[in-house]
Amino acid sequence: MDLSTLKAPDGSRKKRKRVGRGNGSGHGGTAGKGAKGQKARSGGKIRRGFEGGQMPLARRLPKRGFRNIARQEIAEVNVGALNRFDENTVVDSEMLCNAGLIKHFDDIVKVLGKGDIKVSLTIKVNKVSKGAKAKIEAVGGSFVEVE
Repeated sequence: MDLSTLKAPDGSRKKRKRVGRGNGSGHGGTAGKGAKGQKARSGGKIRRGFEGGQMPLARRLPKRGFRNIARQEIAEVNVGALNRFDENTVVDSEMLCNAGLIKHFDDIVKVLGKGDIKVSLTIKVNKVSKGAKAKIEAVGGSFVEVE
C-alpha cells in the first residue's frame, strides 16, 4: 500500500444534487420545487410562525400578567446552610457556588434567616435580611455588602 492507492471508502463521498439541468438528470423541469406556489418562486420564503393566513398560535392564546424585562434573579441562601463552612472563614459568592448553594457565582446573592448558624463567619454577599444579619452577628460573625 502506498499513497497512490489511497482512496475514500465507498459511500463516504457523495456528489451534490444539481437541479434544473434537464429532464435526463432526474431533477429537471421544476427542479424539485413542485408546481407553482410561493415555495416554488425565487425569494419565496415563509416567515417563522406564519400559518398560511390562519390566526397564528401566538396570537390565539390568551396573554396574562406583566413580564418585567428588567427583572433581577436573586439567588437565596439560608443561614442554616452556612454551617458547612469552617470557623472564621470569609464566605463569598464564589465559595457558595463551589459548595453548590448557588448555581452561578455572578448571581445576586441574598442570605435569608431560615435555620440557625453555629459558626462565626464573615459573609461577603450582595444582600442580607434583618433576621439573618441578627443571627450572624449573634454568633460573632459579620456581614460585608458587595456591589
